[in-house]
Amino acid sequence: MENLITKIKEEGDTIGGMVSCHILNCPAGLGAPVFDKLQADLGKAMLSINAVKGFEIGSGFRCVSMRGSEHNDRFTNVDGKISTITNHSGGIQGGISNGMPITFNVAFKPVSTIMQAQETVDKDGNMIKMQGKGRHDPCVVPRAVPIVEAMAALVLVDHWLLQKTVKF
Repeated sequence: MENLITKIKEEGDTIGGMVSCHILNCPAGLGAPVFDKLQADLGKAMLSINAVKGFEIGSGFRCVSMRGSEHNDRFTNVDGKISTITNHSGGIQGGISNGMPITFNVAFKPVSTIMQAQETVDKDGNMIKMQGKGRHDPCVVPRAVPIVEAMAALVLVDHWLLQKTVKF
């Protein structure tokens, strides 16, 4: 990764990338089935981070090529511990954490400011050449990892506090 980012920077260009997040030991029961779905709040938080253009949880876009019989996370009981055999849902089913690892990916776009000349238009619509100047990161992904972790932690604490304060 470092070598690729260095090479891209030397070319005066930028590159995007993906951060994969794996949340372990999250208790089952966080979230809600309709308005406060855990995956929806995680998605909203991740998509609120600058440069983020995509969010997928569990099998994400790969699930479109699967059948229900393949994708269903069937529950099992091993020595009194209930879990799922697979984790295509990414640890969240029906908007509620199921006790399995919560897994999601966050896609970051390439930085817009590049050090190569590009054609664009000025405020009057005239074609001009533009080139970035100054210090700009060739990739935001290395800096984004702790931001993704922090946003995920905030969402989980929010849901934990909601669960503790709401009595059904």
